[in-house]
Amino acid sequence: MRMAGQPPAPGEKPAANGCDPGRDLRGAPDAAGQGQSMGSEQMEMRKRQTSVPQELPGSAPDSPEWGPQTPICCCFCWCCCCSCSCLAVQNQDEERARRASQEVQGEGLTICEESLTPTLEQVNTWAQSFDNLMMTPAGRNTFREFLRSEFSEENMQFWMACEELKQEASKTKVEEKAKLIYDNYISSLSPREVSLDSRVREVINENMQEPSQHIFDDAQLQIYTLMHRDSYPRFMNSAIYKDLLRSLSEA
Repeated sequence: MRMAGQPPAPGEKPAANGCDPGRDLRGAPDAAGQGQSMGSEQMEMRKRQTSVPQELPGSAPDSPEWGPQTPICCCFCWCCCCSCSCLAVQNQDEERARRASQEVQGEGLTICEESLTPTLEQVNTWAQSFDNLMMTPAGRNTFREFLRSEFSEENMQFWMACEELKQEASKTKVEEKAKLIYDNYISSLSPREVSLDSRVREVINENMQEPSQHIFDDAQLQIYTLMHRDSYPRFMNSAIYKDLLRSLSEA
């Protein structure tokens, strides 16, 4: 028997497995075991790859610092998250611009009257008739304050603007003020439009080509009647009138 490591004797054939017949093969792994081990490692690597979520390029790392971020709404984008707020802001801006334009246009009209504090006798006469109330600047201003609380101040403003127009003698001034009155109180596009019937509006539209000092006389009378029948009774029962009457009585 040949010892391990010795060359084969002349005429001796090597073993069929290509190994030295005297070599101890107990510690060498066979080909089947090695292939099975490599296959197990590849399957294990695939399981790890499928269990670990793939991170997309540019994705934020999963750490506490990268918590849920609050979306920044921008008024320059048009998306479902901020379109409502954008519309609200845009409508508010348009409303402010329109009001500012109307205030500038109405600068040529009388806004308020200077008046002294009414006497107790004058305030008592206001309760006798609506004409007494409208005859004095103090009465008109007090009544206008009440109309403002009812959001109908434009009626008094229109009436006073018509009175101012009647005092104009210059044709150019008449045309300018007539246009301002029309844009502020007659036009359906104005938020201060007064309530007039269609017949009166039609007559005004026809006469606006060459307006005169009395172009709004019918409309002024209609608004005067409206204030007399609708607003004047409530004014006499309002806190504004009663407080003024009480303060003058105590004084």
